[in-house]
Amino acid sequence: MNHIAKRLFTVTNGLFIIFLLIQLIPDKAYRIADHPRYTLIFMAFLEVLLLAVSFVPKKDQTRQVLTDIAGVIYGFFIFWILATVKLSLVSEAKQAVFPPPGAVLDKFAADSGKMLVNVKDSLLLIFQGYMIAVVTAIPLGLFLGWNMRVGAVAGYISKFLSSISPIVYIPYAIVLLPTFRSASMFVIIVASFWPAFAGTMSGVHNVEKRLIDSAKMLCVSKFTMLFRIILPAALPQIFIGCNQGLGVSFILLVSAEMIGARSGLGFYVNNYANFGNYTNALVGVIAIGIVVSCITFLFNAAQRFLLRWKQ
Repeated sequence: MNHIAKRLFTVTNGLFIIFLLIQLIPDKAYRIADHPRYTLIFMAFLEVLLLAVSFVPKKDQTRQVLTDIAGVIYGFFIFWILATVKLSLVSEAKQAVFPPPGAVLDKFAADSGKMLVNVKDSLLLIFQGYMIAVVTAIPLGLFLGWNMRVGAVAGYISKFLSSISPIVYIPYAIVLLPTFRSASMFVIIVASFWPAFAGTMSGVHNVEKRLIDSAKMLCVSKFTMLFRIILPAALPQIFIGCNQGLGVSFILLVSAEMIGARSGLGFYVNNYANFGNYTNALVGVIAIGIVVSCITFLFNAAQRFLLRWKQ
């Protein structure tokens, strides 16, 4: 019983109660109308999910992380509501830029169909560019990392080229390539290639020498040496490079879409911001955060699965 009470009476659940009490405060005049029912539905759903997790026999560390994340969300929404419709701390001139949470969630629900189309376009573009970069970078990094003489030269060249921010290629790619889609894909490939390539070479160089010596004593072929021995041993470093490339790719994708695209998450945000509709622009920003978080979670899950032998 004490164990259950300890899970229920937490700071996070206390913040949820504070959020409910704040709803009793009368709203002040605000330029953008709030829709509190959407905020209440969202927060109630989050609280139900949190309570369900509290009774699921999971690791205490995992449960604590989920509880802390929910607490941060509760605290943020409390501040957001107080600063806008409850206390109106935002100056009247800037109220259009800082919409209340209910208005944002209302637009999120109303624009969900259009948002899904833009999410699909962005994900398809980044998946194609990222896969081309990774499929090219990993074998090349394995070969050059294994060949000490050629790899040393390639290492210095990669350090020079990877130090150049891929964002500078955007205007050149738009001018030189036939379509904006091909220009965006080129930038994503460049952004993803160098971190994956550098991570692969670093992983090859850090493979334990005794592992390679043992394989040489067995007279294994070069293909077996690279793809059955060195590649698995270098996977931790390869994943680090691929993870960095994935993060940079999303930044470059959104930046490119904000410049000249006709679809995608970056276009969605930029299009509404140009017309002064910051409520919808904020919806796009939140959608970008959700998409990146989901993909990062799936990437980390795949990494844990492929590296389960390390545990």
